[in-house]
Amino acid sequence: MRPKRKFMNRQQRRTAERKPPPQAAAGAFVAALQHHQAGRLAEAEAAYCGVLAAQPDHADAAFNLAVALRQQGKADDAIAAYARLLALRPDYPEAHYNLGNALMARGRPGDAVAAYTEALRVNPDHARAQANLGIACASLGAALLERGAIDEAAAAFSQALGINPGIAETHYNLGNARRVQGQLDEAAAAYHEALRINPRFAEARSNLGNVLADLGRFDEALVAHRQAIALKPDSADVFYNLGNALKASGRLDDAADAYSEALRRDAGHAAAHGNLGIVRMGQGRLDDAAAAYARAIALRPGDSDTCSNLLFCLNYDDRQTPEQVFSAHCDWDRRFGRPSPAANAYANDPDPARRLKIGYVSPDFRAHSVAYFVTPLFEAHDRQAVELFCYADVARPDAVTARLQGLSDHWLSTVGMTDDALAARIRADGIDILVDLAGHTAHNRLRVFAQKPAPVQATWLGYSNTTGLRAIDYRIVDAVTDPAGADAFASETLLRLPGGFLCYGGAQDAPEPAPPPCLTSGAITFGSFNNPAKVSAATFDVWAQLLTRMPSARLLLKGKSFADPGTRDSFLMQLGNRGIAPDRIELMAWLPGSAAHLSLYDRIDIALDPFPYNGTTTTCEALWMGVPVVTLKGDRHAARVGASLLTQAGLEEWIASSIDDYVESALRLAADPQRLNDLRRGLRARLVASSLCDAQGFARRMEAAYAGQWQRWCSERTGTI
Repeated sequence: MRPKRKFMNRQQRRTAERKPPPQAAAGAFVAALQHHQAGRLAEAEAAYCGVLAAQPDHADAAFNLAVALRQQGKADDAIAAYARLLALRPDYPEAHYNLGNALMARGRPGDAVAAYTEALRVNPDHARAQANLGIACASLGAALLERGAIDEAAAAFSQALGINPGIAETHYNLGNARRVQGQLDEAAAAYHEALRINPRFAEARSNLGNVLADLGRFDEALVAHRQAIALKPDSADVFYNLGNALKASGRLDDAADAYSEALRRDAGHAAAHGNLGIVRMGQGRLDDAAAAYARAIALRPGDSDTCSNLLFCLNYDDRQTPEQVFSAHCDWDRRFGRPSPAANAYANDPDPARRLKIGYVSPDFRAHSVAYFVTPLFEAHDRQAVELFCYADVARPDAVTARLQGLSDHWLSTVGMTDDALAARIRADGIDILVDLAGHTAHNRLRVFAQKPAPVQATWLGYSNTTGLRAIDYRIVDAVTDPAGADAFASETLLRLPGGFLCYGGAQDAPEPAPPPCLTSGAITFGSFNNPAKVSAATFDVWAQLLTRMPSARLLLKGKSFADPGTRDSFLMQLGNRGIAPDRIELMAWLPGSAAHLSLYDRIDIALDPFPYNGTTTTCEALWMGVPVVTLKGDRHAARVGASLLTQAGLEEWIASSIDDYVESALRLAADPQRLNDLRRGLRARLVASSLCDAQGFARRMEAAYAGQWQRWCSERTGTI
């Protein structure tokens, strides 16, 4: 069948009559080229537009128009022109290539990667597109790394290196991404490759030192950092990184010197101020620590981690009142908190009787004190009642990590995840109750909790104070740690768990307790294996009073920071100023392996709890090894944890209500070596039989607490009572 004839209306005929014939378009294109070659870009642009008006499918005119636009700095117009051309000619490799160049100029490396890839699809031999694809992938990786999209950044750097493996900067950036991912050996390999290509790459050498320190290879790390300093002696960053390695290795005074060198080169180096604060806190120099933190915060007010470090420091300071500390925690929320979503913003099924999805968030799912207390809970959780999700920010997983992962129903490594990405994942997982296990300790994810990705949020275990966050609904404590009146110093609702807020799993690899050393030495040895930062001025006073009352007694202290000569000298001076000779004091640094650490309890007769920040794991370990612990019940949670643990263990007689009572309690124990011997033989069994080690009972109480929290939310959501 013949097609129907199409007729133009009057307007169409007039338009057709005005349209130049193809010969005119050809002439106009030649004129446009002449303008272009002479550098008359505006005239060339106008002429190319005229050609395209006459002949819209004139590919060369469209291409040259895009080139002229880009040469005039009209990058967005050029990109649009290339896109129009490619809609007509998708097989035009040079257009894809030049589009990639324009996109790179506009800072859009991801789109540029797609354009170069298309150029190579059409023409696999396009060498310039291949080279620029490698550059674009590297640029894309850098942009993704800056945004915190670490996995995507690493993939982009790897793709770039597959195209051009000879770029030291790309190997260096891949190393940065691998380190954030926790792939430390791979990070070290990437830095080594960067240095093979460019041995004078100071930043790569310094970051190699960082990752070697992460791996615990401190001697090699310090060599790398000093090589970086030799290459770039005016850089604050290389001295800052040296300080970090020294800090991690326990050489605190040397670390402080390195941070000071960084600050001489850049007084505005906020991170150096902040880490100097960490060093001074570890040395027990709390005023210096607080001042360093304050300087860091003034320089970088949005640094929530340093603000958390300052809060942590306040917990050690016996001069701070509970009111002052609480106010400071609430200020963190004013700085970094967010309005909480309404109850109906969650898709969670408000069924009060169903199985609950419980999410635990922690950087300490590893060989860490937190693991001693979460492990028995995870082992005893009723999986008919709860589905267990773990969000683990663990950069260096270990055997404890593997064990906890095996106990969880769902496990996600959150290393390198942004706060927004993690919050989105928690929402997608449909978590009902999200539990923080870190508080304001290192590597916390409180800014995730500030977004309130779960309808009910709680904090437990990892921090001995309120978080200050309105977005966290509950804080799990007990009636001993937080008696009536403590609610005034908590932003959360205090949920007092019956029978105690902790469950100790015991040190399964611990040796059997040895007889108390006083039986052979004839003298009492007091001891404390707590973090030296917990030893306040008031604690020094009491310990000195005790040693003065018992001139034959000795004091053994153990802590990581005692590896530092300056810290040791400071402690000996503090006790010396109180009349205690240094030959009565023994200071020991960290020991590798839990068995060696626990065996050290064989060298002390009586453990002394510091205040106002009590021990937790150290108290449990001492009891496990048959060593009695004397504690002072204070005026805040951190100062009452020892009392809580001893109450759970049925050992209330060692809980002092005053300074004098503390001293007298220790002296009474010291006066009865036979009782100390009996305790060595029977205290572990007594502990195992107590509620402190009753994992099943503790898990049921925690699950009942979760159920109550959930039922309250369901009632609020549905409007029922």
